[in-house]
Amino acid sequence: MGTKGREIVGVNVDKLIDELNKALADEWLAYYQYWIGAKVAKGPMRGAVVAERILQLGGTPLLTPEEWYKVTNCGYETPSDPNVKKLIKQNIKGEQCAIDAYQKLMKMVKDKDPITYQMALSILEDEVEHEEDLEALSEDMGLM
Repeated sequence: MGTKGREIVGVNVDKLIDELNKALADEWLAYYQYWIGAKVAKGPMRGAVVAERILQLGGTPLLTPEEWYKVTNCGYETPSDPNVKKLIKQNIKGEQCAIDAYQKLMKMVKDKDPITYQMALSILEDEVEHEEDLEALSEDMGLM
């Protein structure tokens, strides 16, 4: 937002941004809370394959973001630089990490758990497609 645009807001913009970030955090946490709640609840609201597979195996999907940070394969790289090329590079890195993680999972269950193997293969196919799309976008941007 430009200088003049900040002037017409009528409140302390930095404080407003802080409050909006709190609201954004609340939205994401609420989204996850509703999503994971639907996965662990008994009844017709089942869907996400990984969470469903965890439940089929008698486990409990991770219930808090704090747990995500403890066990993640790929971590979370804050998109703090708004440069589109850098954001795409971060996303490519994330897709490549996901590809590695699903390959590792597939190797773990190959010829031992065909259901988890097929789930991981299906997700891996999506991750490879996402990486290809992002790399093509990155290449196109390089030509501009």
